[in-house]
Formats: sequence, C-alpha cells, structure tokens
Amino acid sequence: MASSSVLGPFSVPLKHHNDHWSGRINNPSCWISAPIRGDASAAIKHKQSISSWKKRGNRAAGRVIWRRQRELTRQIRRLLLGGHHGRRHYPKKEAERLAYLVAAVLSSVGVTFTAAMAVFSRFSWQLEGGDFPVAEMLGTFALSIGAAVGMEFWARWAHRALWHDSLWDVHESHHRARRREGALEANDVFAITNAVPAIGLLSYGFFNKGLLPGLCFGAGLGITVFGMAYMFVHDGLTHRRFPVGPIANVPYLRRVAAAHQLHHADKFDGVPYGLFLGPEELAEVGGTDELEKEVQRRIKRSV
Repeated sequence: MASSSVLGPFSVPLKHHNDHWSGRINNPSCWISAPIRGDASAAIKHKQSISSWKKRGNRAAGRVIWRRQRELTRQIRRLLLGGHHGRRHYPKKEAERLAYLVAAVLSSVGVTFTAAMAVFSRFSWQLEGGDFPVAEMLGTFALSIGAAVGMEFWARWAHRALWHDSLWDVHESHHRARRREGALEANDVFAITNAVPAIGLLSYGFFNKGLLPGLCFGAGLGITVFGMAYMFVHDGLTHRRFPVGPIANVPYLRRVAAAHQLHHADKFDGVPYGLFLGPEELAEVGGTDELEKEVQRRIKRSV
C-alpha cells in the first residue's frame, strides 16, 4: 500500500470518443482517473500498457490523417482536370499519344516487312547461280548483330559528347518535353540522322553482290533493329509517348526505363547516357540503390 501511495493514481482512458485512439489518449476531458492498487511492479506494467495504447493510437491517427490527405489530393486533381483547361488539354494529349502509337506501329510493321523481304530476295538472288556464299551470309548476320550492339555505344558517346554539348539546342527540347506543343519535338530529328546511313547501307548491300555489300547490308539491318527497339523502349516505355502493352512488364526493360529517368533527373551528372546498358552505367557510379527506388516508384505509378 505504501508503494501505491507513493506512485499515486494513473489516468486510464475509459470514456468512448468519436475520434481515433489519439483523441482518447491526448484529450484530458475524456479521461477518468482511477487509482491502481497493488505493488510497484503492477503499477509500472499498467503504465507501460497505457504507453503502448498511446503509441497504437498515434499510429492509427497517422493513418487516418494520411487517408484524408490522399482523398483531398484526389479531389483537387479531379477539380483541376474537370476545369476548362483540363477538358481542352487532356483529349489533345490522348490524340497525340494515339497518333504516335499508330505511326510507331505502322512504321515498325512496314520496316520489318520490308527488311524481311529484302533479306529473302537478296539471298534468293545470290543462290540462283547454284553457289552458296557462306562467308557473305555469315558476315551479314554477324554484322547485323554487331551493328545493333554497337549502336548502343555510339548512342552513349553521341549523347554525352554531342547532344549534351554542341547539339544541346536541339536536344534540350527532349529534356523540356512537358512544354512540348504537338506530338513531335526537335530532338526527333536525331532519329532521321540515324535512318539515313541505315537506308544507304541497305540499298548498297541489296543491289550488289560480294562480301563488302553483304557486310553493309548487315550493318543497315542492325541499325534498323536498334532504331525500332529504341523507339519502343525510349519513347514508349520510358517517356510514355504511346502505350507499349506487355513490354512494360519485362523486368529488365523496366530497369532500363528507370535508369533513363534518372538521366533526366540529373542525379549522377547525367549518367546514364546510354539506354539499354543504362543500369550497368549506374552501377559503375554507385547508383544501384537509387535505381531500385525509381523502379519501385514507376511500379506504384503504373498500378
């Protein structure tokens, strides 16, 4: 009894309140004082239980506040999109995305069909005389793969040394894409500059026989394949200029898109400058943890 008189009474929350736990714990008007009888250990245990109630109440109150803030944010977003500007701008963006998707699909189907027919016609033409040009065929396929891989390193170098230097006035439109008016931006001209040598190599290789024309034909194929893959992963998956469907669910391509997003955030002095090997570039500068965070952010936004 002496210990009980020394420790005194403790306040125990007994009255029901409309708010969550924090309302009952932190509001003195909702408390009823009740003396605790027993030894000091029982009083300490009761005090610890009250502390535990208060912690649970604070966490629950935090969740309530977070849900209310989220709902308020959604209401503000609906109001903004429901205004005059939202009604006018949103359909325009959707029309741009649809136009870009149609152009991307038609161009990819057209280029793929043309390239396949060109390969078939070229090798059929070579086999008409009865000879089988093994070296030329192997050279064509080997260089097509080599050119596709080499374009990644060319794009990395050009991105760092040219686009972010002497050609920044053109490339800047890509880093300011949110201000873009229309479906195209000045940076799209770089796709044309890469298409010109590909067309030239394919034409020379198609209309001529021999090992050198075969190598040129393969190089043109490799550049073309890289260009189509770049368009879908960079423009579609990363910057969402058009929907890409199941491509967005490929784990490595998701990391590629997140790595390129970090390039735009400029958190590692512009690294990565490449696209498909962007995650490896980030690993070299210690950006793996930040890459994983960006991947998770993209996953949450897509849900």
